[in-house]
Amino acid sequence: MIGMEARTGVPDTRSFVALGDSFTEGLSDLGPDGRSFAGWADRFAERLAEVSPALRYANLAVRGNVLRDVAEVQVPRAIAMRPDLVSIAAGGNDLLSLRADPDELARAFDDAVALLREAGCQVLVCTGFDPRTFPVIRLIRGRVAVFNMHLRAIAARRECHLLDLWSMRVLTDAREWSPDRLHLTSDGHRRVALRACEVMGVPVAADWREPLPPVLPRRSRPGRPASWLAARRGDARWVQDHAAPWVSRRLRGVSAGDGAQPKRPELLALHTACAGTR
Repeated sequence: MIGMEARTGVPDTRSFVALGDSFTEGLSDLGPDGRSFAGWADRFAERLAEVSPALRYANLAVRGNVLRDVAEVQVPRAIAMRPDLVSIAAGGNDLLSLRADPDELARAFDDAVALLREAGCQVLVCTGFDPRTFPVIRLIRGRVAVFNMHLRAIAARRECHLLDLWSMRVLTDAREWSPDRLHLTSDGHRRVALRACEVMGVPVAADWREPLPPVLPRRSRPGRPASWLAARRGDARWVQDHAAPWVSRRLRGVSAGDGAQPKRPELLALHTACAGTR
């Protein structure tokens, strides 16, 4: 069912273009060569190619891109390729700013989706994650929730497929996130790819809902539980290694994606296998 979270049946999709930022580029999910990134979109494309062997795939996502970059650069390039399916996950970098207005972002997102639909593309809309897991980052939870409500309405109104990342409770486990707390681990990307397959009706053997192993309790110290102490040490490392450099780049008007190019800029056959979704 278009506009809903899930559907049944294998889609007739022979070309797929992924749009977005570092999430769709696949950061923190190293591919088989140990140098390039895979990510959920590559993993989904691999599975889609199993049911559509003639699949051609492009990934135009670039780390650090904001919604305006996606709408003004990536969307026109995708439309020119005339793909059957386009995924769009954008706005996360915008929402990290204290000045972000989710209502304005939603209007820009809707305009981008409208262009894709007018061009005849099926569109897979990705919502934002629930950022409740980590301190500081969870301060934007309200803005993400508002933005997501808009995205769900856009998906329904524009007859798009909806990949609802917020509802993936397994991704609220800190073990599914890399040390920077902004990018998924390989297992997180694997689970998102499985969820995308479920939404698009692509058969898979694994279940993204599979629980993670239980966490073994740590030995506690007098005064504070060991888990609390470990969490605070982790917070301090995160501020030093990731938060402070990110703030510094923001103040200097520098993006992690400055000068970066898409990893798969052309709509080509999926010659080499990406990391599997199994």
